[in-house]
Amino acid sequence: MVGTDSLARGMEGGAGKLLHGDKTAIFIAEKNNPWFNLATEAWLIEQSDLQDKHILYLWRNQPCIVIGRYQNPWVECNLPAMERDGILLARRQSGGGAVYHDLGNTNFTFISPKERYDKQRNFDILLDALAACGLNAELSGRNDVLCQGRKCSGNAFQVTSTRGCHHGTLLIDADLSRIGEYLTPDKRKLEAKGIRSVASRVMNLREIEPSFSHERFSEAIISAFRKEYGEDAPIQGLDASLLEQEPNLMETYRRLSSDAWRFGTTPRFSHACDERLSWGRLTVHMDVVNGTITQVKVFSDALSTEGIEILESMLPGLPYTSKAVLSEAGRRAASLGPDLAQMLLEGAQALASELQ
Repeated sequence: MVGTDSLARGMEGGAGKLLHGDKTAIFIAEKNNPWFNLATEAWLIEQSDLQDKHILYLWRNQPCIVIGRYQNPWVECNLPAMERDGILLARRQSGGGAVYHDLGNTNFTFISPKERYDKQRNFDILLDALAACGLNAELSGRNDVLCQGRKCSGNAFQVTSTRGCHHGTLLIDADLSRIGEYLTPDKRKLEAKGIRSVASRVMNLREIEPSFSHERFSEAIISAFRKEYGEDAPIQGLDASLLEQEPNLMETYRRLSSDAWRFGTTPRFSHACDERLSWGRLTVHMDVVNGTITQVKVFSDALSTEGIEILESMLPGLPYTSKAVLSEAGRRAASLGPDLAQMLLEGAQALASELQ
């Protein structure tokens, strides 16, 4: 099992004493609450002592459903079943789709300075770690890792003004039967990929390698991370009792665990658009008063949260016409990079096709 240095020693005096090397830092969560672990991730991103460091953060959650920042929990989840069984709902700050977590699933987070943030480098570390455990995996599409043609890891991404965050899941020995109980996947997405069910396309890696475990993976990914950056940074266990004394972390925890964040506010739906586009599912709900769009809520499993934010923020105040939507999208797209501009324009076109 991976050993840890004492947090009492490493954090004596507060967050400024986090252990790290010259280039890197490695942390392991000691709590299994998803809201707390996501808050810890956000707190690590913000730590001034770590702004120039590459970070590896390993964590596991008790049984829960984690949805993307712009997903609709009433559409994605079987909320009555989750409440019945005590399954927590968490909403992360990055994009992507809904996933089931339990202790048979290991979460890994890579955090880097924005100018040195490299998703491919992170994926290479993950694939090297799996190879060291005798598992031949490959990257598929933008955010999935497959083993023997089935998904074993999903990944999502977030970029702030100074940091890049890449986090992912790894199915080791999760209770996959729970997926069908608590998730209600988009049937059109499954049909488009020729998939009969979510459970049929995912797999636990212990099916291939019976001795594979959370501890073995942790050792392998820490070794691969250290090798990639050429530094044996210390491994630090993040003791929850000390983290709970960090006011910024606890403020984030309260926000991420609140109903307002997890469920959001939903307008009276005067108009609804629901389309599957090249970059993911787009659902737009709008209130319209006197021919003007007054309130908007956008749901999506898109990996880019920035494009969704732009679309949601540009619609209120516009006339309820396709011309107005396309004109405003074109104006905003002119100042964006090509990928983001294409995403915005495609979303606006889908919405405009249903307006007057």
